[in-house]
Amino acid sequence: MNAFQTQRRRLLYGAVGATLAGQAAARGTDGTRLAAQYEIAGDIVNLENAYYGIMARPVAADYKRNIDYLNRHHSHYLRNQFDGEGIQAIRAELAAYAGVAAEEIALTRSATESLQCLIANYLRLKAGDTVMIGNLDYGTVMDAMRDLAQRRGANVAVVEVPEPATHQNVIDAYAQALRRYPRTRLLLLTHISHRTGLVFPVAEIVRAAKLQDVDVVVDIAQSWGQLDFNIPSLGADFVGANLHKWLGAPLGLGFLYIRAPRLGDIGVHQGNSEFPASDIRARVHAGTLNVPAVMTIPAALAFHARVPRAERAALLRGLRDYWVEPARRMAHVQILTPDDPRMSGAVTSFRLAGRTSFEDNLALARQLAERHRIFTVAREGPAGGACIRVTPSYYTRTDELDRLVGALRTFSA
Repeated sequence: MNAFQTQRRRLLYGAVGATLAGQAAARGTDGTRLAAQYEIAGDIVNLENAYYGIMARPVAADYKRNIDYLNRHHSHYLRNQFDGEGIQAIRAELAAYAGVAAEEIALTRSATESLQCLIANYLRLKAGDTVMIGNLDYGTVMDAMRDLAQRRGANVAVVEVPEPATHQNVIDAYAQALRRYPRTRLLLLTHISHRTGLVFPVAEIVRAAKLQDVDVVVDIAQSWGQLDFNIPSLGADFVGANLHKWLGAPLGLGFLYIRAPRLGDIGVHQGNSEFPASDIRARVHAGTLNVPAVMTIPAALAFHARVPRAERAALLRGLRDYWVEPARRMAHVQILTPDDPRMSGAVTSFRLAGRTSFEDNLALARQLAERHRIFTVAREGPAGGACIRVTPSYYTRTDELDRLVGALRTFSA
């Protein structure tokens, strides 16, 4: 690590520590103080934070410093410092935060790219085998699974997640599907569905899959940084993650994980010879990343770490419960995400009774924006029909959620 990086990290950690030191535990985390670290325009109530997570003030400031630094020191810095010790130190810090070894992760531009690389280069699938996806998985990742099956002459099986979902009936749905399709070789599993916010019992399903020699690739795009877990606790050998959602790093950052003994089951990506085949980084694209964004990863990790993950998860869950509890009592509002704390986080979706088409929910999202100045997003794919996704974040105020509750009362009536 060079002198600039050492000094920058000293200043960064000191500033973050001074900002967030002494915050209370669990739901007592001082959400007001944390919210003050985000600069929000305030022209609309943004409850669409599952798209990406904005940078906190210290992280944004560090990103701007990194842009300026790279602009001044250009290719000399990239060739002589960043491409060697610089990026290796960042990888090591990220891996430690994830609970894995540095040689088990590779940086990418998003969770989607991570998962596409893992799926497209998976080597164990043969003609006549089956790949399995769920109706609540992410669309482009489902596409990657279908494409893999088509290229290899394999079949595609789809698991329909029960509605309403419970911890046990979700496990049972996947167990039944694995029994029904005994030639399943690769299963796509999403930790938190971007459609409904449902938190899947990943560890339990992974254990069941491994008993049948089924590999699992896990999408933690929404859960990484939102829930309290590390990657080994999932039990999966292949994982794709985002850094620009709940971790709050600059846009255009993600990483993939391959458990070291399984590296040989994921092929080199498009003949990438930038790294040897024994290096996980040969499994991703060979292009240049957004270097100032990568340089900012330590700032995002530092800011995130100053509030323990369990406290962050509890704060987000509290904001979610704040609006869900009154909404559940409304006659025509259907909450899709269970209240079971094992199965929900910040993200929750709802629909109005009888309003099940995607067009219905697009119209409802427009009404929320135009009449109530609340920004949400419509989603399709759940068994019972389309829905509206609501996602508060660390800067969300309870009076903003009160506005949402008032709007839902209007719609329900």
